[in-house]
Amino acid sequence: MVKLTATTVKSRHDPGMYADDACRGLYLCVGTGGAKSWILRTTVYGKRREIGLGSVRDVSLAEARDEAQRLRKIARAGGDPITKRSRETITFAQATQRVHAAHVNTWKNRKHTETWLSTIENHVYPSLGTRPIETIGTADILAALQPIWTAKHETAKRLKQRLAIIFDWAKTAGHYHNENPVNGITRALPIVKATDNHMEAMEWADLPAFMADLRKREGVSARCLEFIILTASRSGEARGARWEEFNLKEKVWTVPGNRMKRGVPHRVPLAAPVIRLIEGQRGLDPDYLFPSPSRDKDGKGRPQSDMVFKALYERMGRSGFTTHGFRSTFRDWCSESAQVDRDVAEAALHHTTGNQTERAYARSDLFDRRRKLMQRWAEYALLEAVQRAETKLRRIKRRQS
Repeated sequence: MVKLTATTVKSRHDPGMYADDACRGLYLCVGTGGAKSWILRTTVYGKRREIGLGSVRDVSLAEARDEAQRLRKIARAGGDPITKRSRETITFAQATQRVHAAHVNTWKNRKHTETWLSTIENHVYPSLGTRPIETIGTADILAALQPIWTAKHETAKRLKQRLAIIFDWAKTAGHYHNENPVNGITRALPIVKATDNHMEAMEWADLPAFMADLRKREGVSARCLEFIILTASRSGEARGARWEEFNLKEKVWTVPGNRMKRGVPHRVPLAAPVIRLIEGQRGLDPDYLFPSPSRDKDGKGRPQSDMVFKALYERMGRSGFTTHGFRSTFRDWCSESAQVDRDVAEAALHHTTGNQTERAYARSDLFDRRRKLMQRWAEYALLEAVQRAETKLRRIKRRQS
């Protein structure tokens, strides 16, 4: 018997019951499939009983100890902790808040963190927020989802997933004693045909002319868009680019994992035109490569808003594509014109390829091959701009001669 700690709880993988020396009767139960839960062994009315206290994922060690001590106190006083516990109820809103608090630090996507709770507050709280969670059934969940199932299908699907998580937690924590009411509910809802929702993209053949027009534009947003296109990066990665992420001597931009969609750092080789673009941004801000003209409340720089590109397209008189769509433009060019190997093109976009086993062995990011690819891409994208500049130079020389 040892005193359990958060570290030992995390490190236990062999199936079995592990007693906690700091709390008599409390055990960490590790199942054959690796699932971990808390069990309290105590005596109720002269009989040995085991009481589940919830999953380790949802109930911390400290919470399990507090609950175990509370239930043992009830048993010592001659009461039935199982019956007493089953009568305790919390509202749906309280359960939601507890689940949100338990998971919020594990989410890296800021938008997901903000919308996870607001979606439930908007569509479920009005009818079910104050209801004891134990009283909520499948019909209640159906009534909450039906109004938005077809009109806002993507939102409804995410909401359904979040509700399932809340009721799973409530069941393992002892606040809900029936089957998860979300299970099987899709069969009662209408089928919504999936539609492709790809971002509109510019044809790769039209890109050089667009880049020639873009390079005539002044301003941070124009340079940021040019950078996005030449590096095939996502808007948020480029807008949030910091000087500390760049090694111009080695010609590489290393985006940290906390700014990447997959949470994995990404090395981006920088072609010669991109290096010149970066050098032109010096002096605007000590932190951000493409700073917003407005400062934060402390007077420090901050990234541009994603809305700056919409305004830029309007000034250019351009439409029919999105900023994110330039990644598709790059990918189509790789396949249809440059005939680049699929793995290299996908690595440039920081996409994974192959199944789990293949990814486990293919750990190279193909950086050297990507460096050549990005130089070719920059030369193609700026082709018309270079040709126009050369034509202009020839005209000047003819006039001078």
